[in-house]
Amino acid sequence: MSAPLLSFLPPVPSSGPRAAITHGWVLDETTHVRDLLAQARQPDADRAEVRATAADLVRRVRARAGDASLVESFMRQYDLGSEEGVLMMCVAEALLRIPDQETADALIRDKLGEANWKRHLGQSDSLLVNASTCPSRPSAARS
Repeated sequence: MSAPLLSFLPPVPSSGPRAAITHGWVLDETTHVRDLLAQARQPDADRAEVRATAADLVRRVRARAGDASLVESFMRQYDLGSEEGVLMMCVAEALLRIPDQETADALIRDKLGEANWKRHLGQSDSLLVNASTCPSRPSAARS
């Protein structure tokens, strides 16, 4: 008789986190999600307090919408609903992982050249955002 296919794996413990993870493989998802939602349910008083806090935060943010900082203005102009906003987010995330300046510069030249930056020129209420749009266009330096 041959050895079981997964015999090289260590045995699954009968208790502890690994056993709970293994047990999770066979759970019915709908039932499990319903159970988790029941565990996460907050008492009515806590829910009311959370809603009041959230509503207050939304009111305060909306009241300050006109007092946008440079970063907020930049993010409004290049939101994630635009190709350029998604591109800039991806480049920023990639730059966090790049160890050297030469590779970072090459990535920026390569990726920023793919977007339509002209459509953003002069579209922001912020002079600094409009000024930074031109350098975002790699062809701007060459033309």
